[in-house]
Amino acid sequence: MIGPSPNPLILSYLKYAISSQMVSYSSVLTAISKFDDFSRELCVQALLDIMDMFCDRLSCHGKAEECIGLCRALLSALHWLLRCTAASAERLREGLEAGSPATGEKQLAMCLQRLEKTLSSTKNRALLHIAKLEEASLHTSQGLGQGGTRANQPTASWTAIEHSLLKLGEILANLSNPQLRSQAEQCGTLIRSIPTMLSVHSEQLHKTGFPTVHAVVLLEGTMNLTGETQPLVEQLMMVKRMQHIPTPLFVLEIWKACFVGLIESPEGTEELKWTAFTFLKIPQVLVKLKKYSHGDKDFTEDVNCAFEFLLKLTPLLDKADQRYNCDCTDFLLQECGKQGLLSEASVNNLVAKRAADRKHVPQLKSSENANIQPNPGLILRAEPTVTNILKTMDADHSKSPEGLLGVLGHMLSGKSLDLLLAAAAATGKLKSFARKFINLNEFTTHGSGESTKAASVRALLFDISFLMLCHVAQTYGSEVILSESSAGAEVPFFETWMQTCMPEEGKILNPDHPCFRPDSTKVESLVALLNNSSEMKLVQMKWHEACLSISAAILEILNAWENGVLAFESIQKITDNIKGKVCSLAVCAVAWLVAHVRMLGLDEREKSLQMIRQLAGPLYSENTLQFYNERVVIMSSILEHMCADVLQQTATQIKFPSTGVDTMPYWNLLPPKRPIKEVLTDIFAKVLEKGWVDSRSIHIFDTLLHMGGVYWFCNNLIKELLKETRKEHTLRAVELLYSIFCLDMQQVTLVLLGHILPGLLTDSSKWHSLMDPPGTALAKLAVWCALSSYSSHKGQASSRQKKRHREDIEDYISLFPLDDMQPSKLMRLLSSNEEDANILSSPTDRSMSSSLSASQLHTVNMRDPLNRVLANLFLLISSILGSRTAGPHTQFVQWFMEECVDCLEQGSRGSILQFMPFTTVSELVKVSAMSSPKVVLAITDLSLPLGRQVAAKAIAAL
Repeated sequence: MIGPSPNPLILSYLKYAISSQMVSYSSVLTAISKFDDFSRELCVQALLDIMDMFCDRLSCHGKAEECIGLCRALLSALHWLLRCTAASAERLREGLEAGSPATGEKQLAMCLQRLEKTLSSTKNRALLHIAKLEEASLHTSQGLGQGGTRANQPTASWTAIEHSLLKLGEILANLSNPQLRSQAEQCGTLIRSIPTMLSVHSEQLHKTGFPTVHAVVLLEGTMNLTGETQPLVEQLMMVKRMQHIPTPLFVLEIWKACFVGLIESPEGTEELKWTAFTFLKIPQVLVKLKKYSHGDKDFTEDVNCAFEFLLKLTPLLDKADQRYNCDCTDFLLQECGKQGLLSEASVNNLVAKRAADRKHVPQLKSSENANIQPNPGLILRAEPTVTNILKTMDADHSKSPEGLLGVLGHMLSGKSLDLLLAAAAATGKLKSFARKFINLNEFTTHGSGESTKAASVRALLFDISFLMLCHVAQTYGSEVILSESSAGAEVPFFETWMQTCMPEEGKILNPDHPCFRPDSTKVESLVALLNNSSEMKLVQMKWHEACLSISAAILEILNAWENGVLAFESIQKITDNIKGKVCSLAVCAVAWLVAHVRMLGLDEREKSLQMIRQLAGPLYSENTLQFYNERVVIMSSILEHMCADVLQQTATQIKFPSTGVDTMPYWNLLPPKRPIKEVLTDIFAKVLEKGWVDSRSIHIFDTLLHMGGVYWFCNNLIKELLKETRKEHTLRAVELLYSIFCLDMQQVTLVLLGHILPGLLTDSSKWHSLMDPPGTALAKLAVWCALSSYSSHKGQASSRQKKRHREDIEDYISLFPLDDMQPSKLMRLLSSNEEDANILSSPTDRSMSSSLSASQLHTVNMRDPLNRVLANLFLLISSILGSRTAGPHTQFVQWFMEECVDCLEQGSRGSILQFMPFTTVSELVKVSAMSSPKVVLAITDLSLPLGRQVAAKAIAAL
């Protein structure tokens, strides 16, 4: 290249050396990119010709370092090509001005052709992607003063490339040749797509229903109203990403689920919970989802679009309107407008459309329910009331107890209490609500030197706060009430009582527990008080002591009755005394009786049950304290919840004063005398037939999960999935199973990936069940569960999952030991292909054991069961790919990896693929369906130098 034209002899030698691969592509590209005298046309053309020989079929079969070298050389060559194109475009422009256009045009066309040829290969773009990341990491290491290896490898920087692109664009803008201009624009687009070449996913446009979103929303609304919004938002986003759901259809599915919940929720508390969930909580969830979307304006457009679709579902909306006696959509639209999810114009437009539709529905305007106030309106009004009540409760209780009593009395009437609690639960204020009542309850336990009036106010405040707290614990779960205990602080009376004495589903109480055996002198005086006086004394009464002593007092009274010392009339008088003034005493008495009855034989229960009956009905007397009827309603519902299990076990009936509504709609759903496995397969078949999970089925699945345990539950449902042979059915089954597994995703994932999958993959007699379509479906389900659990287990378990007593299936640490001292069974299975471990042949490669993965370099905590299970599953996958037998199990592994690639966000360092050994990459590329550059980029951790080397090596060898 010394003269004006190149030396043809040396050029022909070079071409021969390239063809016979005596010189590496990277050294040729590096040499070319050092030539920068673009004025010597013939030399430039010769170099372009040389590039033409191989620029679309680069490869390298050497060590990993050489492959990274090729990536860098290609980046330099791209920069050189851009500079060369810009120079020829500049000459063409000057030529045009001078009137001789022919000079530059040919060379510019040649340059653009080489650019296009280089960039049109996905493999080259993948290598450039790696080079860009490699260069960025070198920058940071230099910045830290570690002095990278930049000196001996002059790599063009990505910023220089972007700069050249801009400059080229400016020059070409003045050219008249449209063909060359569009060719240049195409090249520019390709270059700009390199950094993001993995994040492009096509969305599902051929589907309109998404049962998973539907079920996740129904599950939250039915079982977890008190949960925080953030975990729900993350879970929904996870589903949206994994299933590639377009935003408008995603928002539409959320609304559809809300309306279904509104329509099918049982009357009473559940109905109010759903109303609060739909009108208060879901708008908050959408506000958070908006932050995940690319632009605020786009998101409001999508929400508007979702409502447009929703308005077409008139039967659904009409049914909800009919039940709630109002225009539900109107309330929702106004709420979304307030939260900034819709513009004012959109709200007005949508409201008008729905109003026009409603004119055609005659039964919506009946006169008989004209005076019923609709729940959505009440719930929206209850929300600010909650805030006001919280403020009122902050005041000093000793200043005006009567005023406070007035506020609380007002809360007890009608359905006010349930409305307020639902509004508090949906807006995350229930915990502080409960705290305030616990403080009030503590305040009222002692009275000193008080008048009769003050004593009765104190008794009422104690009683109302106690009953409210019991009601909250039963409706929303006891964890709402428990405080974060600080060391040394005294635990409030109600918390102590609730944890030790209050019967709950699945909690067995010991009636002889010391908490039921207080100081005997107090018990004696309480018995005397109940037995002798005509009514309870209130002045100076220590209510918390009375509540703790009542259990022992009842035992004395029962013994006296059993032995004929007391007649039934005396018992009636005593029970009237217990429930006549302060309902809490009756609640505490029944709580102990329930525990006591469980311990008795069949023939010994009669009197205890009789006593529960006596305590359950209200007292008809003039001489009760204020708000007695309202308190009795709450007391009856609390007692009904407490006694439900025992009454069922002893086949006894007790008539509780009815409020006209089923207070326990989801209780006792399993059909009697049927094996639970049949119930499980039956309900799953029904759900699959219908295509969506309703809230009743969710409760049945939850009960079955409690009864059978996680392994039984998961194993039997997976068996059902593997029986399915129709493709669209298996896909629907996966969408539904994933949402059913959300009942306890963490534990189900451990069982599925730690027990069920390894069992299927290592036992050749079961391989036939992994054929397509059920095999593909199982792979999809496994990846979805793994991704969800992995992304959420950094967060906290939801309250729903804390209730379940953990059955630790086995100790995962002993099941999967990961230190080399004691190879586990799986590890021994895997060590059979150790001899293939040196597939990577350079010194750094050879030191890499066959199990080294990115997670070890990120130092992930391996004592965590989920991390161990994932690491072992990927070791198993690696060994299946490396083994010499193929079959449905190898096909399954391929589907599993394809689904991982399909679901992953680009750049999500720390996803489940970090547990895959680096050596798996070269094995995977041998599977034809997986041998694409994009797949390699997607499955390796490119934030690690070793990950980039492995990727470069695999791609360069394609």
